[in-house]
Amino acid sequence: MSVGYADLSGKRFVAVSGSAQLSQDPDKAKQLWSTEQLAYYPDGPEDARLRHTLRETGTIAFDRGCETNPLISPEHTMSSRVEAPKPTFKPQWQPVPGKSEDMDPKPDYGESTYRGSARLQGKKALITGGDSGIGRAVALAFAREGADVAIAYLDESEDRDARETQRLVREAGRRCELFRCDLSSADRCRQLVRDTVEAFEYIDVLVNNAAHQRSFDSLEEISAEEWNRTFAINISALFHITQAALPHMRPGSSIINTSSVNLDSPSPQLLPYATTKGAIQNFTGGLAQLLAPKGIRANTVAPGPVWTPLIPSTMPAEKVKHFGEQVPMKRPAQPRELAPVYVMLASDEASYVSGATIAVTGGKPII
Repeated sequence: MSVGYADLSGKRFVAVSGSAQLSQDPDKAKQLWSTEQLAYYPDGPEDARLRHTLRETGTIAFDRGCETNPLISPEHTMSSRVEAPKPTFKPQWQPVPGKSEDMDPKPDYGESTYRGSARLQGKKALITGGDSGIGRAVALAFAREGADVAIAYLDESEDRDARETQRLVREAGRRCELFRCDLSSADRCRQLVRDTVEAFEYIDVLVNNAAHQRSFDSLEEISAEEWNRTFAINISALFHITQAALPHMRPGSSIINTSSVNLDSPSPQLLPYATTKGAIQNFTGGLAQLLAPKGIRANTVAPGPVWTPLIPSTMPAEKVKHFGEQVPMKRPAQPRELAPVYVMLASDEASYVSGATIAVTGGKPII
């Protein structure tokens, strides 16, 4: 690989492709960048046309995006260390599905810390439950790694959170499509995939992350309707979406299903939810074996307590006050702390990782 240098609008830029012919013509620079031959502007171009071009192509978003310079120093690519809040929290409750902006403290999605390095450059991802919580952090990280993202969320009650996720993705220079979708319907699951393929042509990364959760103090409190809806959203939707997406996934594609520490240590108050999370692990393990001949990987992430809108909207206020104290780190994860695991599993670097369960549990082991 050869490295070339040239000055453009008073700034030096670098191309790492041996075939790149550098020019001081901004149109030529745009062409090189769009074909990923132009790799890095050390100082960041101040020319307005170039800045617009770089944002539109999504290869770099200044101050927060991904940079493909192979010699870039670690401090420009690694998330800076931020102290996460610990309980005791303010007692709080929200109606389902909950909103990020009404939480205290607000969840940290990595807006000011996540730095990409083009690990997902050019990939197309579908993320269910991407309007807030883990899904938003994953969407943000995927975008800053160079991926276009489609987000599925329940209904108009989540429009505001979904638009904020879309803003963050677009700010990183990538496309973000929003789709309302009640995943309890098999037909809507299949339509979601059709809508995504119409927008992106294919799917490289499928993140089945949406979940339905409620708390109950006794078995008698759980209605048949509640039990069936929990299974429809948390496990049946994975089947319908994955089955519909497979014809549009190529060798090297990745499926990532969000499970939970409840697969190993089920909470009795979350019985329907916990049961589905065990099913997700088994579904993913079998799926990985079925899809290996196609070159498609399937893995699951098992989070512990995570500070998302699901918590104040589905748990009693007193439990929210002490949420996360039960794990060795004595605090819940912030959504940004989950995102790097999803990025790793989505990337080509994880080409031999399939059938795995990755625990992100604050020190609580899953064995």
